[in-house]
Amino acid sequence: MDQDKLKQRREIIAFRLREARRLSGLSQLQVAAILKVHRPAISEMEAGRRKVTAEEIVTLAELYQVEPKWLLGEGEQTLNINDSRLQLAARELQKLKPDDLVRLLNLLAILPK
Repeated sequence: MDQDKLKQRREIIAFRLREARRLSGLSQLQVAAILKVHRPAISEMEAGRRKVTAEEIVTLAELYQVEPKWLLGEGEQTLNINDSRLQLAARELQKLKPDDLVRLLNLLAILPK
């Protein structure tokens, strides 16, 4: 794999780690405690400056309730607002605050299909 593709893959992993942690409602400190690493290690992973081990990917996927392959860059990265399932959910959940609805839709987008 050339350096550009490697850098791009690392950026995708970093983004997904950051987004999954944020959507799970956990702090970097909480995740660090679970992984038994220092908090800056989580920050470095989420910035793409630290490699993530296979064991860490598995633990993080379980913690964030996502598939390990999604954390590694497979599947859709962003929410497809034209997905009829998401539109139905949005109609049914109109009572939620706008920020809560966005958070829920993003969570639904990363769940295994």
